[in-house]
Amino acid sequence: MSVIINNLSKQYGTQKAVDSISFTIHKGEIVGFLGPNGAGKSTTMKMITGYLQPDSGDIEVAGINSKTNPQGIKRKIGYLPEANPLYVDMYVQEYLQFIAEIQQVTNTKMAIKRVLDLTGLPLEQHKKIAELSKGYKQRVGLAAALVHDPEVLILDEPTSGLDPNQIIEIREVIRQLGTDKTVLFSSHILPEVESLCERVIIINRGKLVADNLLRNLQKTASTNLIQVSFREPLEEEWLKRLPSVTAVEKKDHYTWVLESLQPDIVNTALMEMALLHKLKIVSLQSENQNLEAIFKSLTVNE
Repeated sequence: MSVIINNLSKQYGTQKAVDSISFTIHKGEIVGFLGPNGAGKSTTMKMITGYLQPDSGDIEVAGINSKTNPQGIKRKIGYLPEANPLYVDMYVQEYLQFIAEIQQVTNTKMAIKRVLDLTGLPLEQHKKIAELSKGYKQRVGLAAALVHDPEVLILDEPTSGLDPNQIIEIREVIRQLGTDKTVLFSSHILPEVESLCERVIIINRGKLVADNLLRNLQKTASTNLIQVSFREPLEEEWLKRLPSVTAVEKKDHYTWVLESLQPDIVNTALMEMALLHKLKIVSLQSENQNLEAIFKSLTVNE
């Protein structure tokens, strides 16, 4: 059930949207696929699902090569695109019946009931899709992606338009699906990725810039953050002169955030400075960079 991408590339005119990226995702993995707007995420997902043809490179899904058997790959994949195109004049159950028939599902009645229950749509199944809120339309798109019980799920912004309660519910659905499927999903909500994924893949300007377990990225992040609050106002230059401090940010008159490659050295220097100048430190805490900080450091444009 693995997804293997090898040297995948796609070019639009003179712009290289995806530039020779490679990665592998295995069964039971929920992998966050991240990148700024225009980085090539949606293009990559469309190539994996067969909606776009790559200029070069290989795609293999569940042992099937996209060049030799493109239809076979499509049967293995459930895809929820970011735009989520729906036939809004159809009823929910009617639309899912239509998709199930296209996917050649054998027991459509059972399959539709399964995905309606899974996505929380039983009460909406007899409504026209046009009558649904954006959040429920998103659920219909997810149900359609699941109706043929695919081995691989490709989800492009799956919680777009959902309210906080719906996001929690869909997040739990994705977590359950990840126990026996291969899931690749993109999201701009980075705390959501942190809560769902152990591993993230980050691309920037079409190039792969990170592919690792989140905890490993946090360990190897270039800087750590130290937040310190004093009882007295302090001059910024005092903090800039401390050893191993690479950047200083003022949060208010009494609180500062310092960046450092060696937080232990900075913490010791802060204590020594406070003792020497009779300053009172109200709070002092260090933390590894969260995903947002890691993402920013890897995708900042030169």
